[in-house]
Amino acid sequence: QVQLVESGGGLVQAGGSLILSCAASGRTFSTYAMCWFRQSPGKEREFVATIDWTGDSTYYAASVRFTISRDNAKNTVYLQMNSLKPEVTAVYYCAARKTYSIWSRDYDYWGQGTQVTVSS
Repeated sequence: QVQLVESGGGLVQAGGSLILSCAASGRTFSTYAMCWFRQSPGKEREFVATIDWTGDSTYYAASVRFTISRDNAKNTVYLQMNSLKPEVTAVYYCAARKTYSIWSRDYDYWGQGTQVTVSS
């Protein structure tokens, strides 16, 4: 069982930056691939970025210019978000599964989400 808690969201002006964190419980965090998804009102949850358990392999949605990373010693995965634009406003969720996937239906564990709002 893995429990995930996101933090770091908030209100930021366009052009600003945020770093989202996702802290995981459990001793097996380092064996899980991690992923960030986002969901805007009225839209489906969409893939943002994923990272394998080693941290060596990452994959991003084509429209994303963020950076995903992880620190297995801290049981935490991060999403560095720079040059933010209003269109990335959404609730951001982290998720975990044994092997990485871009499909939300594949993920076993989810956090509660953190709101990111970018004002113009």
